[in-house]
Amino acid sequence: QVQLVESGGGLVQPGGSLRLSCAASRSIFNIYVMGWYRQSPGKQRDLVATITSGGSTTYVDSVKGRFTISRDNVKNTVYLQMNSLKPEDTAVYYCYAQILTPPYNYWGQGTQVTVSS
Repeated sequence: QVQLVESGGGLVQPGGSLRLSCAASRSIFNIYVMGWYRQSPGKQRDLVATITSGGSTTYVDSVKGRFTISRDNVKNTVYLQMNSLKPEDTAVYYCYAQILTPPYNYWGQGTQVTVSS
């Protein structure tokens, strides 16, 4: 069963923007960290951004200043606002939600982001 549903991917030109959303089922309680990975063909899956339940964020250096992660704890939803997109941002983006009790990670199905002129 899909418990994290992603949306917002698509095709944009370099310099454009996209906003990704990932909604976790409300049956998932006490999510500590939500975040985003991305994977391009032939490359490993890399962590892009994370946000804790308290609002602390991390970003991979390549997206700092361009991407913003945010979270709505009531909706159990995490967002990734992506601005000034570059072709190298092209990837499948996967959201995840981490709980601590018991320790477990939930994963979204992935959404394709393509940046091309």
